[in-house]
Amino acid sequence: MNGIDALVFTAGIGERSGEIRSRVIGRAAWLGFAVDETANRTGEGRISPAGAARSAWVIPTNEELMIATHTVEVMATRAPALVP
Repeated sequence: MNGIDALVFTAGIGERSGEIRSRVIGRAAWLGFAVDETANRTGEGRISPAGAARSAWVIPTNEELMIATHTVEVMATRAPALVP
């Protein structure tokens, strides 16, 4: 990789706050980022205009599921008798 390719917003604030996303992207304009305010209001998928030098995305996540999955993996490795 040669620098930053994209901004990805996830989780609570990243997924739910269009205002925060706009402010972050606005401060990153010097890096080639721009926001499509209409797309930003929908809050999912690409939120940068097609002609922007860098893309910005909102990607829904399920943090609780990831934590649980990683916990089971660690337990299966370190304490296999405890994992069904």
